[in-house]
Amino acid sequence: MDSVEFLEALKEIVKSKGVDEDIMYEALEAALIAGYKKDNATAENVHVEVDKEKGIVKLFAVKKVVDNVQDPRLEISLDDALKINPVITVGDKVTVEVTPKKFGRIAAQTAKGVVVQRLREAERNVVYKEFINREHDIITGIVQRMENKNIYIDLGKTEAILPPTEQTPNEEYKQGDRLKVYVLEVKNTSKGPQIFVSRSHPGMIKRLFELEVPEIFDGIVQIKSVSREAGYRSKIAVYSKDPEVDPIGACVGPKGMRVQAIVNELRGEKIDIVNWSEDPKEFISQALSPAKVISVDVNLEEKIAKVIVPDNQLSLAIGKEGQNARLAAKLTGWKIDIKSETQSKNE
Repeated sequence: MDSVEFLEALKEIVKSKGVDEDIMYEALEAALIAGYKKDNATAENVHVEVDKEKGIVKLFAVKKVVDNVQDPRLEISLDDALKINPVITVGDKVTVEVTPKKFGRIAAQTAKGVVVQRLREAERNVVYKEFINREHDIITGIVQRMENKNIYIDLGKTEAILPPTEQTPNEEYKQGDRLKVYVLEVKNTSKGPQIFVSRSHPGMIKRLFELEVPEIFDGIVQIKSVSREAGYRSKIAVYSKDPEVDPIGACVGPKGMRVQAIVNELRGEKIDIVNWSEDPKEFISQALSPAKVISVDVNLEEKIAKVIVPDNQLSLAIGKEGQNARLAAKLTGWKIDIKSETQSKNE
């Protein structure tokens, strides 16, 4: 491969991969110097000039002008130096073109290898910069394969890893499935960026509502807290800065369309939307929805709340296997002790 062919190939790489052209030409220059030195077993000071338009590459070496040349790799005679610069003298340094008529196979291979390496580094850097800014955001990809219980998701420029600990119980992931995932962490490793994603993180609920509900995106409605048992049920506490805007109604949407779109994305996971309040009694009462609450007695120091509910609401307040009470406790940050009206009277 001559220099013209190599430059044309390089231009094609730059164009197809969308990598910074300057980075690639710097890589080419470094590669050609390395290749030339390897081919010529020389330690001379070599630099490269690349004519990007004509596809011409020239190699130059800096040599010292001497009376008697001992090492032609590092030195040049005065007579030869005067042909380049008519005012030069012994002891000066002169730049001499040392471009071989054809780049040797080793030089070309070295250049190609280094360019490929730099290309990979540049591509990895582009991908890392793109995805490091997407941490704690939602991205869409296509399920590619499963290895050691990890799900690998194709994101176009790279792939993400959905570990078993971040998968949602009862969800099946099939090759070719289009999937929304929450970006947990982006690591820059020697093998390139590693992107870890989740389907079970509470942050996914928050971001889905931010994307689906304009009032949240605009900052009118705020999500104050989220609790989640992925695949089964979630609770979100919302608050409106504008008294004219109903935060629950905004999240539910016309005919329930907004919340239903999120439920569908989460493949049927139930979502309770409750009003947030700075009054812990009110907030705890709301958090136990859909159960009705008679009274809430709070211990502020220990953050323990004793809740009394009607007899027919006890099982609803506690929930199946205690789920409703657990989610309410996570949502509020309070330990909640629930008793029926009859139980409280008999104490």
